[in-house]
Parts: sequence; structure tokens; C-alpha cells
Amino acid sequence: MSVPAQPYPERIEALDVLDAKDELRRAVRSARDRRSARARSEAALGFAQVIGDLPAVRQSAVVAAYVSRPSEPDTVPLIERLARRGTRVLLPVLGAGLQRDWAWYTSTEQLEVRAPGRPPEPPGPTLGAEALGEAQAIIVPALAVDTSGARLGQGGGWYDRVLAHAHPDAVVVAMVFLEELYDAQVRPLPQQEHDQRVGFVATPGGVQRVGD
Repeated sequence: MSVPAQPYPERIEALDVLDAKDELRRAVRSARDRRSARARSEAALGFAQVIGDLPAVRQSAVVAAYVSRPSEPDTVPLIERLARRGTRVLLPVLGAGLQRDWAWYTSTEQLEVRAPGRPPEPPGPTLGAEALGEAQAIIVPALAVDTSGARLGQGGGWYDRVLAHAHPDAVVVAMVFLEELYDAQVRPLPQQEHDQRVGFVATPGGVQRVGD
């Protein structure tokens, strides 16, 4: 299977960091929109296997994950795999603005969309932002990651803030499609001081450590 070309706007290096982030987000989102439903389904199974088999995830009693939006790498097969083997799964609950909260995953059938544009959420009760500290592994969304561990998110800053509640020893894994993993020596992602880096990046074909 061929790999799509890596989204990388021309002259991005000449832009200031905020404009560079916005240009790259548009390029990645456009590429994701062109991915077929079949390719998404195949990738979802790959993600479920490679992340589920990562020793740090397999050994975790609690894993924080997220329910994907339609254009994102599909996380439902991974969440269901974790739950079947007895892992407790924390999922985000989005409040007003950047309010941070979590609730336990119960079943896929009970996930519900509570507001337009938001991903499905568990029914609750909510546990507070500090609940993330229970997770030994944290699966986070990303539009792109580079080999230094820099992560490009959707732009709202939710995860950059929520990761402040993570346990210091928790393993943080970002999920991206293969062409969204960038060589930091050649195409470094634009970053700001407050941006949180990740320790691992997962693609459908495998997981690798980044930022060493």
C-alpha cells in the first residue's frame, strides 16, 4: 500500500510560529479528508494492535484515551480491545471553554455526542481533571508529531493543559498516520514554549520512541 505524500506547505519556515501551525493544520486536515473509509478502517485495526501490544500499555491498569472524530485515526477498536482485557479506560469529557474532565469508559453503545462538533463522550459521572493522574499510559490525538516529540494538536490547547495533571511516570503516546510523522532534522514542527511533547508516536504499522 502506497503512503500519501507528507503534508508540508511551501515556505512554512518563513512564517511565524502561529501562522506556520495554522498552515500545517490545514494541510494535514485536507490530506486526512481525502483518506478513504476503507483505509481508515484498516488503519484503526493497526492502531489497536500496535498500541495495545506496547508493553507500557499492556501493563497499565488504567489507560487514558479519547474517542476520535471522523477524520482522526479511529480509536474505538483500541478502546474496545483495552476494555476486553480488563484495562480501565479514562475518556475526556469536554466542559465549557477549556474545562478539563474525565469519565470511565463503560461501553461503545453508551458514548454520546453532547454538543455539535464534539466527539462522543462517556455518560459519567465525571471525575475531575486530576483523574488523569491515575493513568499509567495516555493516548493523545495529534495532527502531526516529529521525531523530537513535538506534537501539533488541533489548536485549542486542551491537551497541553490537561497533561499537567499526568503522573510523572506516565507514558504518553500520540496517534498519527504514517505520513504525519516528521523528521525533526528535516521538517521540524513549529512549537511554542507551552507545547507538551510526547514520548512515543504510534502509526498503524508500529510504535516508536521519540524525543531521546
